[in-house]
Amino acid sequence: MHLEEPGTLRHRHTHSAEPARPDGTRRALRIGLGGPVGSGKTATVAALCRALREDYSLAVVTNDIYTREDAAFLLRAAVLPPERIAAVETGACPHTAIRDDISANLEAVEDLEEAASSTGGLDLVLVESGGDNLTATFSKGLVDAQIFVIDVAAGDDIPRKGGPGITTADLLVVNKTDLAPYVGSDLDAMARDAAAQRGGLPVAFTSLNAEDGVAPVADWARARLAAWRQETAAA
Repeated sequence: MHLEEPGTLRHRHTHSAEPARPDGTRRALRIGLGGPVGSGKTATVAALCRALREDYSLAVVTNDIYTREDAAFLLRAAVLPPERIAAVETGACPHTAIRDDISANLEAVEDLEEAASSTGGLDLVLVESGGDNLTATFSKGLVDAQIFVIDVAAGDDIPRKGGPGITTADLLVVNKTDLAPYVGSDLDAMARDAAAQRGGLPVAFTSLNAEDGVAPVADWARARLAAWRQETAAA
């Protein structure tokens, strides 16, 4: 066990990463996706890739504790070329690799950017966390914006339970809305509770079984990309 000096705190990566790559070119926007096990993070990543890949140059980093299951899912679905999908095996609680020691994820992101630099570079890198709890957040040194995914089957009380994932993510996604009638979840109550917890931050309700069901998330990502380009152009 690592022992801290009295009165000190464990180092956290809280500073935003530079918007430019070492050669001075603009790097890709990085968006993290977190949420509990089974909430639909990987399916959301796959749907986002399908929705955005015609207009943007994309790459994905997945996180699993001991396997590469999520990356394998994306490869089987052929949402992106294989060289645009990287897998990280965290070997520990998922939040450790996205918040505390981000080195493996950061290396994977930078390797994807470097590999794509000769073909025009990347516009967007999606970093998917392994399944975690409501406290899961990403380091600002790893991603520029965060999506937190929950699902109605976990209970309609999840939004009012709060936690950093729900209250601070740049976008909260309430997924699997098509299951609400079958699991007794009240979508109106979830919307009210989410609004009360998030202080004006956006909430998207999605059903990935519906045609273009990821549209609210894709539209949000497009807006973030447009803002990122303006910000980095002015920097």
